[in-house]
Amino acid sequence: MSIARSQQPLFTPVRMGKLELANRIVMAPLTRMRAANREHAPTELHAEYYAQRASAGLIIGECTEISPDAYGWADTPGLWSAEQIRGWRGVTDAVHKKGGSMYAQLWHTGAMSHPDFFDGALPMSASNVNPEQESVTPSGKKPTVAPRPMSRNEIRQTVADFGTAARNAMEAGFDGVQIQANYLYLIAQFINSATNLRKDEYGGSTENRARFLFEITETVLGFVEPGRVGIKIGPMNVSGAFVANADTLPDMEYVIKKLNDYNLAHLLMMGATTDFTGGPLEHLAGDGMFQHFRPLYRGHLIANVEMTQERGNRLIKTGLADSIAFGRPYIANPDLPERFLIGATLNEVSWPTVYAWGPEGYIDYPAMQRSFPDEASPTRARRHPEPLMS
Repeated sequence: MSIARSQQPLFTPVRMGKLELANRIVMAPLTRMRAANREHAPTELHAEYYAQRASAGLIIGECTEISPDAYGWADTPGLWSAEQIRGWRGVTDAVHKKGGSMYAQLWHTGAMSHPDFFDGALPMSASNVNPEQESVTPSGKKPTVAPRPMSRNEIRQTVADFGTAARNAMEAGFDGVQIQANYLYLIAQFINSATNLRKDEYGGSTENRARFLFEITETVLGFVEPGRVGIKIGPMNVSGAFVANADTLPDMEYVIKKLNDYNLAHLLMMGATTDFTGGPLEHLAGDGMFQHFRPLYRGHLIANVEMTQERGNRLIKTGLADSIAFGRPYIANPDLPERFLIGATLNEVSWPTVYAWGPEGYIDYPAMQRSFPDEASPTRARRHPEPLMS
């Protein structure tokens, strides 16, 4: 039985920074490996894929590398070249034509990259600690290696590269940018005391290990106003060097409290992606992540991981989140809000085509037959009234 729209918090409009969102359903950033070209540029395939999903209150684009040094996942797009900017402009134009809004996610893979991307040279990170994960290289998954520690000049250049990519994103027509500071990637490698063994001003104390993140944030804010900047961050318990330790929770509490100072558009927080039982994050399992951090963050909080329609409505209703990011459901359901609205069955994901090439499993998932014209859709996003800041 469908749930009346008026009874679903997911379908109430909300202001997020400079955007007025028609609903609180966010398409989470999803790496899909379709930029299989020499320029690492989005194509018409990307434009169709994202336009199909434009009824989301907000689309957050896939992880997008900020520079050639940041590259570390095969066939993913970048935001450092004119060709890439043109490709992304085709995507954002297509999304806007459908009435949607879209953020770019800014990404540096750090030690999650591999020498195969750099003609045999080591990737860079905070310290020479192997994260003990797998890197997705052009010839398949390979074990990560111990990276080389970044010099101060390389840190300064990387901070500047985040700013340049943010500027490029706005030139490409995005409505804002999200800094990827979560999971296993470079910023998280600096914050994590197990992967950051530095003795300079970027290592040691929580404040020092978080310095890199806040320098990046402040640099991005030099190009994009705060109401168009978000951040993805949260405590993780993965494996290898990213198993949660005694510093993980206090580090994240410090960072998230300090993020309040910047008046950002949003914070996207992932729930538990692994079993937290028996570790220092055990109480953050289930809704515990949002119960713990909601009182610490005063801005717009987007909840993510293992979200269902029922859970999303409940988290918003109880005040634990302002919007809900759906990842896997958006792979197979381009019209996810419409399906939620009437309680329709969701398409199943074809997992062999998630990380692949071409249109199969990317743009060929069927949408429902509409019983109303597109312009009358109850989930049609409203474009923001304020001009983009370029």
